[in-house]
Amino acid sequence: MSGRTGRLSTTAVLRTPGGLSLRYRPRALAVGVAAALLAVGLGLVALGSGDYPMGPADVLRTLVGGGTPAEQFIVHELRLPRLVTALLVGAALSLAGTVFQSLVRNPLGSPDILGFTQGASAGALVVVVLGGSSLALAGAAVAGGLATGLVIYALAWRRGVHGYRLILVGIGIAAILTGVNGYLLTRAPLMDAARAVLWLTGSLDGRGWANAGPLLAVLVVVTPVVLVVCGPALRMMELGDDTAGALGVPVRRLRLVLLTAAVLLVSFAAAAAGPVSFVALVAPHVTKRLTRAPGPNLLPSMAVGAALLVGADLLAQRAFPGHQLPVGVVTGVIGGGYLVWLLALERRAGRL
Repeated sequence: MSGRTGRLSTTAVLRTPGGLSLRYRPRALAVGVAAALLAVGLGLVALGSGDYPMGPADVLRTLVGGGTPAEQFIVHELRLPRLVTALLVGAALSLAGTVFQSLVRNPLGSPDILGFTQGASAGALVVVVLGGSSLALAGAAVAGGLATGLVIYALAWRRGVHGYRLILVGIGIAAILTGVNGYLLTRAPLMDAARAVLWLTGSLDGRGWANAGPLLAVLVVVTPVVLVVCGPALRMMELGDDTAGALGVPVRRLRLVLLTAAVLLVSFAAAAAGPVSFVALVAPHVTKRLTRAPGPNLLPSMAVGAALLVGADLLAQRAFPGHQLPVGVVTGVIGGGYLVWLLALERRAGRL
């Protein structure tokens, strides 16, 4: 193993006996591993806590096939699907947020701010108003997110899609969709509207394997595309379109692929748990501050996002004994405070 030290981070090269070499940053790798271990640890705590408490040893024994029938049912049928959904949603939102922030080269680039989350919400609310099953609601959320992505991309296109234009168009579409969603809520029956409000807040309550399965499939397909195919070029695109183009990066085609991947991640995450707010904004920033490395930090960001959402869900379940909060309430409070702090930093730096 050999390494070289840069101004911001250290890059090491791992050489295999077959002659292959893998370049990585030890600090970023350590952050990713630590965040993954934290997510697993918090997950064990979540699996063992509740009205039927279990110790870590009992949880591990039950996960590998032991335990009583009651413990098997509680862990495998009630708590594990919720935990897996939280891990997948956190990873998907963080990866999507990292891609958005890298593409627009703006720390405020997030699906919550750019309108994609509101588009998924609008699709789900249409099903609530017209009447439909939970499966139809999830499908409509995906369709709404994809349709919003197409509209934003079309309106932002002018000899290519550039960062600030995409942000401005996205903010405008988000404002329009917020009004549309408010109107749809007023048209829904009272019981359906109450269910829709809970979904719009972002909740992991009652999530099963049917909720986690589609998102897992999307992550399996999209993640290698983003990491392996687009990851190195995405780092060059952060230098600017002209510089990336001069280095041989097909900027327009790559941006379209990355936007499609990010919108798919956001849409399926919303279908699984509702539009959980601010994870896509906060997790990439936290990751970059921990790794102190340039570039998008895609894998560490996914691990941080998973740990963040699992921790927020655990806090939502245990903060007020006898009453569970939707996880979106916790992420909203944390993310809102972080956004205010971030805006203060941007203003102090003279960028606002």
